[in-house]
Amino acid sequence: MAAAEGPGPVRLSAWVHGYVQGVGFRWWTRARALELGLTGQATNAPDGRVHVVAEGPRPAAERLLELLRSGDAPGRVDLVVESWDAARGGLRGFVER
Repeated sequence: MAAAEGPGPVRLSAWVHGYVQGVGFRWWTRARALELGLTGQATNAPDGRVHVVAEGPRPAAERLLELLRSGDAPGRVDLVVESWDAARGGLRGFVER
């Protein structure tokens, strides 16, 4: 979306597929996001995926996406499907759900 390409903060929504529940993946994602200065959440989905929502500067969000795909995360990441939008705000810190 064009709004997500401007100079303001962005919202990354990433659905992470693989063996990513019960292995510390959400904690690891939270730690990386906080290091990058992002706000958001990592939430377990009933189907075994993890939904990561992160807001902040686009370069930081792009780095988080790279890290999610890097193979360094706990468990096994098979696929990450992302979408971008303008930041909506209202997020504080980075939480695991």
